[in-house]
Amino acid sequence: MFKYGIDKLTVDKVMSLASGKLKGVLTDEAITKINLCRSRVETMANGKKPVYGINTGFGPLCDVQITADETSKLQENLLMTHAVGVGNSIDKKLSKIMMICKVHALSQGYSGIRLKVIERIIFFIENNILPVVPEQGSVGASGDLAPLSHLFLPLLGEGEIWQDDSIVPARTVLKKYNLQTINLKAKEGLALINGTQFILAHSIVGLYKMEYLLELADLAGAMSIEGYQGSSSPFQAQLHSIRPFKGNIEVAKHMRFLFSESENIESHESCSRVQDPYSMRCIPQVHGASRNAYYHLKELTEIEMNSVTDNPIILSEIEAISGGNFHGQPLAMALDYGSLAASEIGNISDRRSYLLLEGKFGLPRLLTESGGLNSGFMIPQYTTAALVTENKSLCFPPSADSIPTSLGQEDHVSMGSISGRKFNQILGNIEKILAIELMYSAQAIEFRRPHKFSDIVEKNFALIRGKVDKLEDDRILKDDINEMIKMVKNRAFIVK
Repeated sequence: MFKYGIDKLTVDKVMSLASGKLKGVLTDEAITKINLCRSRVETMANGKKPVYGINTGFGPLCDVQITADETSKLQENLLMTHAVGVGNSIDKKLSKIMMICKVHALSQGYSGIRLKVIERIIFFIENNILPVVPEQGSVGASGDLAPLSHLFLPLLGEGEIWQDDSIVPARTVLKKYNLQTINLKAKEGLALINGTQFILAHSIVGLYKMEYLLELADLAGAMSIEGYQGSSSPFQAQLHSIRPFKGNIEVAKHMRFLFSESENIESHESCSRVQDPYSMRCIPQVHGASRNAYYHLKELTEIEMNSVTDNPIILSEIEAISGGNFHGQPLAMALDYGSLAASEIGNISDRRSYLLLEGKFGLPRLLTESGGLNSGFMIPQYTTAALVTENKSLCFPPSADSIPTSLGQEDHVSMGSISGRKFNQILGNIEKILAIELMYSAQAIEFRRPHKFSDIVEKNFALIRGKVDKLEDDRILKDDINEMIKMVKNRAFIVK
């Protein structure tokens, strides 16, 4: 059981909440904090002193005071006017994660929202009532205004909701569950749509995916080295102890595990080859650097998921600070770093695939024994080359850009929503690139029999051969590639 507003979220806990494996609840302690903060907002709303977002307009209209009678309409107008997202809808899981993160932030007692609103969002989470959210339209400050507006329009009976794979009006779903629409009160609309939960959800999903892909990249590299009959000496512990980057040390250790008790590695330890190309020899340095970026992004993401990122922040009955906790820059820059790190995993993987095609050290050219009539595995590397270049083009950092909005009131923005989307696009391409390398390495290993490999390599080789046969004569490889990609997406490979 996870206590919203009290316990600490992690990437794994968010994913467990999203999958239903972990249940989120509001404790008496959280409810007390929520109600106390709400009473403070009501005191401010009924007072004469202008307090941004509570009894004033928003953005460039912050100097226009709003009467108590107009407050509810103001908050509802806020959601409707800011719901201007365009493009494809984000994945349903992202919508759910956004709601989970928003509930946790609102439950910490600084946002001034009523308990009944939070309870309604929790009902949505628990019953998989997932709003439709367009992927484009956020500049990442004042938070993710457009996507969060779409996320919470259904509270008003507006917007759309996923019903299986169909999209239906929100009112249809509310009627199904016999739910009344919610009339927002002072500060509530602003509390709902200020925040970084769109950026945050993309970072969480990306980190969850990247953790596995980093381990899988080591496996693919190890199997390629086995197929190439490369050396295991660059992975010795002493070498990395004198340049002790955390990621490098962990990758080298993982590689030693992947090579443990390999007859194939032992069979050529005394050969005349001096060194391997960098894409094999420098796996700890390259994969390790990407791991270091992963650790950095994870650290910042877990700070963000336990933070309060709306505005203004209610500190007492008389103090509401209009600050900038909604600004997405802390995650935007790290997401761009993560994108570069992920892209490099694909870049070096493509190089290893290419090496296996060259016909060196006992491997046939293009990994086929009957070249000429057969093209063998020539062409899938074209696909990895295309994906690698696509990833390079996606590495331009959106956080380096800023276009002023809101009549200059929001004159510097993070563009972190774009950073998050691109990060996940790159990771999707990495899944495909590694799938092709694994297919290549399994074919290369066929030419190293009867040598045996480590238990983990043998198990993964068997998994591949359970879906993709050894290539003897040319055949349509699209189905094989798709099977490999499906295995990667389903985390079928054993990486530890």
